[in-house]
Amino acid sequence: MEKQNSVVVMKNICKSFGGLQALKNVNLNLYEGEVLGIVGDNGAGKSTLIKILSGAYTKDEGEIYVFGEKRDIKSPLDARNLGIETIYQNLALVPEFTPVENVFLARELRKSLLRLRVLDRKKMKKEMAGTLKKIGIDSAMLGAVTRNLSGGQQQSVAISRAIHWDAKIIIMDEPTASLGVEESRRVFHVVRQLKEKGVSVILITHNMHSIFEVCDRIEVLRLGENAGMRMREKTTPQEVVGLIMGERP
Repeated sequence: MEKQNSVVVMKNICKSFGGLQALKNVNLNLYEGEVLGIVGDNGAGKSTLIKILSGAYTKDEGEIYVFGEKRDIKSPLDARNLGIETIYQNLALVPEFTPVENVFLARELRKSLLRLRVLDRKKMKKEMAGTLKKIGIDSAMLGAVTRNLSGGQQQSVAISRAIHWDAKIIIMDEPTASLGVEESRRVFHVVRQLKEKGVSVILITHNMHSIFEVCDRIEVLRLGENAGMRMREKTTPQEVVGLIMGERP
């Protein structure tokens, strides 16, 4: 992979919870239009690091640069304003809403009607259909209730919500954990589409197949520290597992 511009640089990130040091001088680089996999055993620090980038936690020490500028991310809103969106494993969708309602939740489009401001459902549906088309997803599901959609379709709704609001960096936490083989393939397809459009993706997963299916680079964390970085095409699942377990080449 050609080295591109860094969109995120995290330097010497430290985070403690009481007497437990969850992160110890962790470094991370994310490049424009790449898919970066972050792997590690339970307690490795993956979730803590990503929650710092997404604004759910604040760092104790270290520096964060987004698009070349030093940033102090103190909340999820700070992250969103920088173009960073996080799709957690539970997707944070309202089951009783339609996909359109979920995408525009708290950001509904309105129009004037008889001096009243009412929801512009037609425009919202049209905009979401356009967003789905950009990433190669059929818009036939737009009128369904979200709880009636498959796991892969719900993932598509969550991804659509992120890119519709102009996310440049998308963090995906275990995106295929509850999906079957075919639905996982669809999610991989969407990730590739995002990459082609220049969106940078961070993929957190325990699934080694997912890592080697779509990631360009693999960052391994172990016991709150960097354990190694590998280019996907220059490593093997066995080597990555060895790094996770603390083995050294």
